[in-house]
Amino acid sequence: MKKIVYCLIALVMLLSCVVTGCGKRPGSAGEVNVYNWGGPYIDDSIFSVFERETGIRVNYSEYQSNEDMYSLMRMGGTNMDLVVPSDYMVARLIDEGMLEQLDFRNIPNFKLIDDAYKGLEYDPLDKYSVAYMTGTVGLIYNSAMITDKIVDWSALFDPRYTGQILMFNNPRDAFGIALSHLGYSQNTINETEIREAYDLLVKQRPLLQAYVMDQILNKLEAGEAAIGPYYAGDYLIMRENNEDLAFVRPNDGSNMFVDAMCIPKGADNKKNAELFINFMCRTDISLLNMEETQYASANTEAAKKFGADMDPDDYEIMFASDETLANCEVFIHLPNEILALYDQLWVELKK
Repeated sequence: MKKIVYCLIALVMLLSCVVTGCGKRPGSAGEVNVYNWGGPYIDDSIFSVFERETGIRVNYSEYQSNEDMYSLMRMGGTNMDLVVPSDYMVARLIDEGMLEQLDFRNIPNFKLIDDAYKGLEYDPLDKYSVAYMTGTVGLIYNSAMITDKIVDWSALFDPRYTGQILMFNNPRDAFGIALSHLGYSQNTINETEIREAYDLLVKQRPLLQAYVMDQILNKLEAGEAAIGPYYAGDYLIMRENNEDLAFVRPNDGSNMFVDAMCIPKGADNKKNAELFINFMCRTDISLLNMEETQYASANTEAAKKFGADMDPDDYEIMFASDETLANCEVFIHLPNEILALYDQLWVELKK
């Protein structure tokens, strides 16, 4: 059930800001080019609010994976002022000198971000990023098509579901699942373990209907596939369109992620991007984005308000407990030689 009450709270706060001009910075103008994950990962009604308050036009584009976003940045042919990579990719971009240091004088609302999402391993000094949303990965399946109890990743490698299985279309998530199922760390740098995971993915390939990212939403909602791995927030939205869908976090381990707002090196509109980050950190805007995405905001006040009256099962999906998170890993930035191995094996797998 949608959190209508909290959406109304956010709208009241938002209208108050529009009337009183809170957050308005006279003299701001121009544009900001925002690149974010595809799917419902932002409430696009907020763009007009930001423009009214600042005079800055938002140009919004989407990508489907961290690797797609990285490739766009490496090509350098796209004007990107703000991107929203996940934890491990933030660290890689920092390591490769691809991000601007943030001027927090333009981001005073950083104080609203929960301390749990500050000083993390991928950006320990909080110089390059501000946390946006957080969540976990699990298995989404159609309980009318799969009547067995699903408890671990083995369902993705089960020949009984041949032609009905979807798999992540990016190497880090796909290998992460295989490594977890084999009992290895998703962050292993042991080449033998990684090649063992590759062998498992090779065996899985004939069972698959498709490698997908955002397409999983339509395929599972429409009953065109029976099972696939994806993000918890998307499940809560997908379930509204197909009540047969179920969600489980595999007991053989999963991924917990933090997506963060960053500014690419050489961005044409750096200050405008910082003003947009500041806007995104506000409680009213965070509430609207949570309502749209069903992911947990890094804004402490917004997360508390939104989660206060949720159904306990839905709350655990959106705001995973410490016990659940203890069985999850956060991806870390891997050495270059391991990244090269992933790239090589992924190309071979997809031939």
